Amino acid sequence: MSYDAFSLAGRTALVTGGNQGLGKAFAFALARSGARVAIAARNGARNAETVAEAAADGIELVAIEADITDDAAVQRMTDEAVAALGSLDVLVNNAGTCYHAPSWDVTDEQWNAVFDLNVRALWKTSLAVGAHMREAGRGSIVNVGSMSGIIVNRPQMQPAYNASKAAVHHLTKSLAAEWAPLGIRVNAVAPGYVKTEMAPVDRPDLQRYWIEDAPQQRYALPEEIAPSVVFLASDAASFITGSVLVADGGYTAW
Repeated sequence: MSYDAFSLAGRTALVTGGNQGLGKAFAFALARSGARVAIAARNGARNAETVAEAAADGIELVAIEADITDDAAVQRMTDEAVAALGSLDVLVNNAGTCYHAPSWDVTDEQWNAVFDLNVRALWKTSLAVGAHMREAGRGSIVNVGSMSGIIVNRPQMQPAYNASKAAVHHLTKSLAAEWAPLGIRVNAVAPGYVKTEMAPVDRPDLQRYWIEDAPQQRYALPEEIAPSVVFLASDAASFITGSVLVADGGYTAW
C-alpha cells in the first residue's frame, strides 16, 4: 500500500453540520485531500458564508440547507448531494448539540433535542446515505462521537449529551458489524475539548478541569481533529471498521 491511500482524490463526501466549528474543519480537510465535498446545515446564511470562505481559500463546497431532524429533509439532502456530486463515498455525521445542566434541571425538550439530533438524525442520515453506498458496494461513514461517551465530564453536568455520544459509539459498532459485508466501513472520532462555538474552552472557571486535567495541558483546534476524519474516510483505514478513535490530548487516560 502506497501513501496514495491517504488521498481522497476522486471521492465525494457529505458533512452534516458543516458550516462551523469541527464540521467546517472536516469539510475543508476532506476537500484539501482531494474530495469533492457537500456540507449540510440548517442556517442558509451561514452555509453561504462558509462556501464563500472556502472559495477564497481555493476550495469548492456545495451547500445544502437541511434540518436533519426532519426525515424528509434527510432524504432530500441525500438526493441533492448525490445529484450535485454524482455519488457519495464518504459521510461525516458531525451535526450535534449539547446542554449543560444537572440531571434534575434537564427538561424533556432539552433531552429530546439532544437525542433527536445527536442520535436519531445520525441514524436516519446513515440509513439514507448508506442505502446509496450499498448500491455502490463501498463507502466510509465517520461519526463524530466524543470522549463524553467514555467518561463523565466535570465540572459541568451534561447527562443527555454524554448518553447520546455513548449511543453514537455503540451504533457505530453495530452498523460496522452489519454493513461490513456490503463494503461500508463505519467508524467514529471521539474528540476531547476543542475550541469551537459549542465549547467555552477559554472560561477561567473551567480551566482547572478542562485544561489542567488533560495530560497535554491544552485544548485542541478543529484543524487538529480533522486529519483523523480524513484518515478514517480514506483507503489508509481500509481494514478499520467499528473503531472509536479518541483524540483528546490524553484526557481519558487519567
